[in-house]
Amino acid sequence: MNTSQSLLISVSVLFGLAGCGALEGDFRPEAGGIEGQITVVIDSLLWQGAVGDSLRATLEAPIRTLPSMEPHFNLVPWHLTDQRALEAAQEKRNILFTGVIGDTTTNESRWLYHRFADDARASILGGTPVVLARSDEWRRRQQVYYVVAATSEGLAQTLSEHGPNMVYAFNEATRIRMHRELFDIGRQRDIERQLLERHGFTVGVQHDYVVAVDTANFVWLRRILSDTWRSLFVYYQERVDPTSLTPANVLLLRNTLTQEHMEGTQGGVVEVVLTQPISVDSIDFKGRFGYEIRGLWEMAGYDGGRRFQFGQGGGFVSYAFYDEPTQRLYLIDGMLFAPGYPKREFLRQLEVIAHTFRSAQDIAAAAAASR
Repeated sequence: MNTSQSLLISVSVLFGLAGCGALEGDFRPEAGGIEGQITVVIDSLLWQGAVGDSLRATLEAPIRTLPSMEPHFNLVPWHLTDQRALEAAQEKRNILFTGVIGDTTTNESRWLYHRFADDARASILGGTPVVLARSDEWRRRQQVYYVVAATSEGLAQTLSEHGPNMVYAFNEATRIRMHRELFDIGRQRDIERQLLERHGFTVGVQHDYVVAVDTANFVWLRRILSDTWRSLFVYYQERVDPTSLTPANVLLLRNTLTQEHMEGTQGGVVEVVLTQPISVDSIDFKGRFGYEIRGLWEMAGYDGGRRFQFGQGGGFVSYAFYDEPTQRLYLIDGMLFAPGYPKREFLRQLEVIAHTFRSAQDIAAAAAASR
């Protein structure tokens, strides 16, 4: 079976239901649960077999660019023992309903069977799996996926093929939710305005971040606690040839900037760990071509040409992109130091802040569109 032909069918064809996305005036409660978890509604035999293996190999795969290789998401299998179990699942932030629609011997498969319209069921049973994303299905700020096939073999293959896209979608939904949580307590709009006036761009500044460095084309924001710290810096170059934007050049530039601006108390400098995994993805960063680069950093020192480590390090995520209206190359970098703590959600918080980036042109265009 060629599962690349799996359908992204319209909701009306699948369910025959009115849409219930989050609209203005939607007063339903917000989805709950722990951020970073996906509730997987699945029957126990599928979870224990090849289908469960496919889920764990994709959605729960380790993030190899973190020191402790934490999973992308923690999966929580959920079985529909009764109506209350279904209602409890429908309250969660991230939900995946998956099953074999041709098998009606379990509560999960029967529920999925009746969830689809007749023609959609016929298509699935004819060998075309369905992968469907739904936002705000039962509650606000909720991401739901349905992945259904006619056989367990087809379902396992479909989950393997579409797993990376689901990771991306659940990540996007998580960042949207986290944006609100990060800035609910308060944000430093005076600093945001100063960045815009001085540099022609701005990012969201949480209430407890401080400006560590603000030079001609480099801004470093930090959040320092007693045992952890997080930082985000933004650098830009004027009138840059866009062909110079390559992952190798970005890593060289990052090392140059951190060596110049981030010297440790004992004389060490922050450097990318080139001997550990580094992930590079081409991305559309808010309408601009760029790269997302993830890896590990460490504090290193040099003594007579000999390189040694200070033992301090952590994860980082960089966004490098070319802004055509200003002919600028931007590098936005988030990094953290959190020994003894899980780091996945800390790094996601830095991703959220990076994605608050707006240029002066972005702000002007948004204001014009709202008139």
